[in-house]
Amino acid sequence: MGRHLEATIETFPIAGKFTISRGSKTQAEVITCTIHEGGVSGRGECVPYKRYGESMEGVMADIRSVADAIRDGLTREELQSRMQPGAARNAVDCALWDLDAKRTGRRVADVIGASHTKPFVTAFTLSLGEPEAMAAEARKNAARPLLKIKLGTDNDEARLRAVREAAPDSRIIVDANEGWTEDNLAHHMAIAAETGVSLIEQPLPAGKDGALSGIRRLVSVCADESVHATKDLQNLRDCYDAVNIKLDKTGGLTEALAMKAEAQRLGFAVMIGCMVGSSLAMAPAVLLAQDADYADLDGPLLLARDRPGGLLYEGSLVHPPEAGLWG
Repeated sequence: MGRHLEATIETFPIAGKFTISRGSKTQAEVITCTIHEGGVSGRGECVPYKRYGESMEGVMADIRSVADAIRDGLTREELQSRMQPGAARNAVDCALWDLDAKRTGRRVADVIGASHTKPFVTAFTLSLGEPEAMAAEARKNAARPLLKIKLGTDNDEARLRAVREAAPDSRIIVDANEGWTEDNLAHHMAIAAETGVSLIEQPLPAGKDGALSGIRRLVSVCADESVHATKDLQNLRDCYDAVNIKLDKTGGLTEALAMKAEAQRLGFAVMIGCMVGSSLAMAPAVLLAQDADYADLDGPLLLARDRPGGLLYEGSLVHPPEAGLWG
């Protein structure tokens, strides 16, 4: 019996508003790919990202373009050359992983060598806002061990100081989302060092990374928008100390596993990150993040309503997925 692929758009309301340097949104629009075979189904979820030239319609079309190949038995390995890295391939790749697990009864964690899965701490993200508003959110979440704060303006000093004062014991990751410049980089990095920030994510626009190789990095710097797949790693060695691996960038778990192994071989610290999506999108990333240096898999915590049967979060501890959800 052949395989049948379908793709659907789903919407999950965000609790309040999620704001970064490029704009705000109040709902998470995701695409769910489901592949049926012999009475079982595998699922994968992706979040198309406008910053990378993706749209809901374009990603839906890309997923559906491989329906015939999936029906004829396209493998995960063949998928890597059939589709480009990005959201569409992520949804199909993860659906194939899930389908294989459900067909064989063998958990994905066992297949990828992550059998001894355990809960771990994820960052919790605070949206970009005025210093007082960000401090209020930090105060509400000051018991969380790891906060990620969205910055990326001409003057983020007040925001950094306000958040640190409101959450004195939390480790802090700063995510500038390409919003800083070569002119204000040194100033912001000095304030980050003074306030005890652990990591700065993508301070400069992708393509302007060279400026990071010529300065003394007072705080470790992590690439996000500048790094998508394994092939990008080599050229970033002098500019970054860490890389953020997201399945929606790599095009699925298959490439993400290869990218993580190569990043670790090259000496990068590794963050496993996410777009704002449901637990279905986080589940494979939770397995990938078992031995990562940082995890930012709080997508469901930012939603007003998650998918039924979602991941278990206890505060900032995220538990591995149950078989019914994924893998």
